[in-house]
Amino acid sequence: MEQISPRKPEVLTQQEILEIFKGTGALLSGHFLLTSGLHSPTYFQCAKVLQYPKYAEQLCGQLAERFRDREIDVAIAPAIGGIVVACEVGRRLDVRTIFAEREAGRMALRRGFVIHPGEKALVVEDVITTGGSVQEVIEVVEENRGVVVGVGCLVDRSGGKVRFSVPFASLVQMEVVTYRPEHCPLCAKGIALVKPGSRENAGN
Repeated sequence: MEQISPRKPEVLTQQEILEIFKGTGALLSGHFLLTSGLHSPTYFQCAKVLQYPKYAEQLCGQLAERFRDREIDVAIAPAIGGIVVACEVGRRLDVRTIFAEREAGRMALRRGFVIHPGEKALVVEDVITTGGSVQEVIEVVEENRGVVVGVGCLVDRSGGKVRFSVPFASLVQMEVVTYRPEHCPLCAKGIALVKPGSRENAGN
């Protein structure tokens, strides 16, 4: 029986993607503590858009197409934000999907996940600001003698400033304002600092 390949996703413009983020409440304004430790008045909560299967398929499918011509054995993401992206990208490319998570403060493979020597890995993430978590995952792949062939994300918050040693693709590229905690004007104004994903204030 002939196998039916997943249909090619509609190519959305950056503005159309931002409208989807806004419409699902995934583009937030306020005072946020980022994973990098920086503060920002803007936050992309990708989980709020990825909770809708049609958007997950559409956005991750478009990202997967950027790497369609590359030989890939496994899609890997840092937990937790990139897991859904990796699963959907892996599905589109028909490759195994795993994730790395923090153990004793550093990224590691757990839950029986392995990367075999020589396996070609695509590292994916939902949002990249400094690229720190992605770089840690790259190191995990290389420590296991795998080969990273590319990095992809839905949103590049660095405005194109982040760099990797492999091809990098994103659907949205924006330079979002960030502040070091000691120089944050939002802190100076006494605006509550929120750690996204938590109902409690992260503290100033």
